Order: sequence, then structure tokens, then C-alpha cells
Amino acid sequence: MDLARVGDHDPIVVCTEEREAAVLVPVIALDGSPELLFTERAAYLSEHPGQMSFPGGGRESYDSSLRETALREAHEEIGLRQTEADVIGQLDCIRTVTRYSVCPHVARIPDRTYLPDEREVAEIVRLSIDALTDYSNYDSERRDHPYYGDIRLHYFRVNGYTVWGATARILVQFLELVTDWERPPEPDRRVDPDAEFPV
Repeated sequence: MDLARVGDHDPIVVCTEEREAAVLVPVIALDGSPELLFTERAAYLSEHPGQMSFPGGGRESYDSSLRETALREAHEEIGLRQTEADVIGQLDCIRTVTRYSVCPHVARIPDRTYLPDEREVAEIVRLSIDALTDYSNYDSERRDHPYYGDIRLHYFRVNGYTVWGATARILVQFLELVTDWERPPEPDRRVDPDAEFPV
């Protein structure tokens, strides 16, 4: 894993959506097998309940930048102090079905216990880069989306957890940038627009 590639990356910024948000992609740089930290969203939340995500949320008027948004939200959701986060760089912003433009910031964080904010986070989950880049843990599908048109959805299934949706799109770019992993050229299946999500 070469995190220096994140610092060298010139991110694409999306400014066409109604709302801005930012997430932190937290890397725990263990010897041998680094890990990424995810949160499982609380089941009662109105947007994306129960889904795996990176710490983050909407930009507030008092946030001086989207980087500050990501760090503030990570502090609120998992107790990461801003002084603990070594922000390396930014990935491409993405658009979500909830009409957000989301800007991911990648940071090294310490290997310690983090405490979830129970109002938003059901569980904090650490998944190894080795497992996330194992092709047996990955599949994808193509479907027509009413807002974005033809899209490809990615699914990473590790230790009983499934990372998909916007978080998986961010994860795909991160893995392709810092490891030798590449998304397969073709999806595993094409499904109808109203097909159930296989999670």
C-alpha cells in the first residue's frame, strides 16, 4: 500500500449538488496488514440506516473547509481527535442519491480503541486491506438509475459486513490508487432498476 499516491492525486471536485458533505477514510497503518475503519450507521437514521460508511456528514456553516467537516464528524462519530489525524490528501468527490456532493479525505489514524456515538453509529468496524483486495470478497452489478442513468454498484463482503453504495465507490478509488487492486472490467451481473439490493 502506497499512501503517497493519495497526496499526489489531483481530486475531481463536484459542485453541482444541493448539499456538500465530507468523509474521512481512516487508515490504521499496522505492520503487515493495514486496516480501514468504517462505521455501521444506526438502524433508525433517516438516510442509509444500517449501512457501512466512513465517518463523515454534511458541511455546517461554521466549517471553514470540507476537510474540517470530515475531521469534525470523525470526532463526533468515533472520538478521533483532530490532532491524531494525519490527513494525507483527498480523493475525487462523488454525487450521492441523496443529492450530496461528498468529498473523501484520507488520513492515517492511531491504532487504538474508538468509541461510537450511539446516536449515529451502531458499531465501529475495522477491515483489513488484504481482505478488501481479495477478489473472492468482491462483486458488482450494473443497473439503470432514475437520476444518474447507467451505474455500476460495488459490493465488498468481509467478515459478515457488506460495504456498498457511495462508500464502496470511494473504496474502489482508494484501493486502485494505493494498491495493485483493480476493479474487474465487467460487472458480475446486470439487474433491473427496481431489483432488490443484494446485501
